[in-house]
Amino acid sequence: MVRRNGVASADSGTESTMYGEVSPSWPGTDRPAPVAKAPWSGSGGRWTVWPMRIILWAAILVIGYRGIMAIALNEKPASSSGAATTAGAPTTQFPVALAEGFAMQFGRVYLTYNPADAGTRQQQLRAYVASNVAQANPQFGMSGQAVMQVSWESVVGINVHNANSAVVTLLATVNDRLMEFGVPIYYAGGAIVVSGLPSLLPTPALAQPPQPSPVQQDAAAANQLQTQLPEFFAAYANGNPTMLNRFLAPGASLTGLGNAVQFKDIAAGSLHVPQQSGATRNITVTVDWLLTGQNGGFAATYDMTVVDQQGGRWYVEEIRASTQPLGTAP
Repeated sequence: MVRRNGVASADSGTESTMYGEVSPSWPGTDRPAPVAKAPWSGSGGRWTVWPMRIILWAAILVIGYRGIMAIALNEKPASSSGAATTAGAPTTQFPVALAEGFAMQFGRVYLTYNPADAGTRQQQLRAYVASNVAQANPQFGMSGQAVMQVSWESVVGINVHNANSAVVTLLATVNDRLMEFGVPIYYAGGAIVVSGLPSLLPTPALAQPPQPSPVQQDAAAANQLQTQLPEFFAAYANGNPTMLNRFLAPGASLTGLGNAVQFKDIAAGSLHVPQQSGATRNITVTVDWLLTGQNGGFAATYDMTVVDQQGGRWYVEEIRASTQPLGTAP
């Protein structure tokens, strides 16, 4: 008898047929004998499905989280070129801070002119103007016997046109008049220059603050504060912490003026105490200060928050610069 090649069953030790061979018959019958089962191989590999699903869902969650965080934090994708920026590489951004400082220094020279000292100005301009321009126009637009003297200037803005050019706006006091100039600046390869004559521009217009709506005054609180606040302002001017803390509400912290001024009085009619519920009031007051060691001084307006803690005894919680327009406090 020819013995068939097969694989032993893990259950019975018998051999099972392989590769589509015919099963043997039961003895004495025509029915084929049942084929022995092949060894268990992990349900055809299905045991790996759930671990793979877990890995896939984890990857999806990570990608989704990164996407949400990128939106929330306004992150920008990296450059598609993949090349890192190396130290010393040229930048495509206009150097705003450099241009503003350069224009301000130029303004001090440009806005100062005296025919008797024109040579000095001419030499100073060479530090800001291209040599060929300085040679063709030594005084850079200035002429005649006029005298100009700048006493104050500041950068108030810059308009960047591209990576190489911008206009810096200077606000200056020249011959005791407020004036505004636009200074053209050119930048390339680390070098900078005033590329043209400045433009005289209109100075900012004066705004008219709106008139606040009148509010009802707390007459009783105003009378109490009128007599109590002078002591506080005297301590505030002195700046001594021990003196000042006597007038502060619990938790309040305040630094005084270090004896730079002396308290004179509260300007007549300047204390405004709106009617409010509770023990807290937000008030406005104008104080007349005397400069220490001098006969004169100046007035200053404050917004304050005060708290009534002892039945008519007020303590200062905060003092700050006032936003109330002059002469229009409620």
